[in-house]
Amino acid sequence: MSTALLLIDVQRNMLQDPQPVPGADRIRTALECLLEKARRRGAVIVHVQNSGSQGDPDEPGIAGWELVFEPMAGELVVQKTQPDTFASNPDLEGELKQLNVSRLVVAGMQSNYCVAATSRAGLQRGFEVFLASGAHATYDEDKPAGAISSDVEVDLAKEGVVVIPAADAGFD
Repeated sequence: MSTALLLIDVQRNMLQDPQPVPGADRIRTALECLLEKARRRGAVIVHVQNSGSQGDPDEPGIAGWELVFEPMAGELVVQKTQPDTFASNPDLEGELKQLNVSRLVVAGMQSNYCVAATSRAGLQRGFEVFLASGAHATYDEDKPAGAISSDVEVDLAKEGVVVIPAADAGFD
């Protein structure tokens, strides 16, 4: 069995001006390192691209909607319109299982929405899910963004997600 990297909503509107997530430079570096490691190991890579509504910063076709990292040949690119990547892409589970994937490394944006929903959905579909700590982020809300991301890690760990430092993520 192998491991897939799910890069969730790693789009310009999240990591670049005018309103990047707090710590965007650090998050981008962690995401880039994960992606490079996964590519070196020949892992399955899934770029998840959120398609917002008209007027949203991730409206399809505008600059903010574009992926930060250019997908390479053979890497999957899926669109989504809801937080759970699997709900927006009913065939994704089957595609991953056909590729012999049993483990998911999840990273990207936003911790408390799409990252959490997709991690839970992966567990529900029988995947072993690893959340790459330091490679997911969100915006400030009722708490600072960092505290929200930490809370998500605690909650997901209680549900069965394995939280690991991004640098320790393995791809085989």
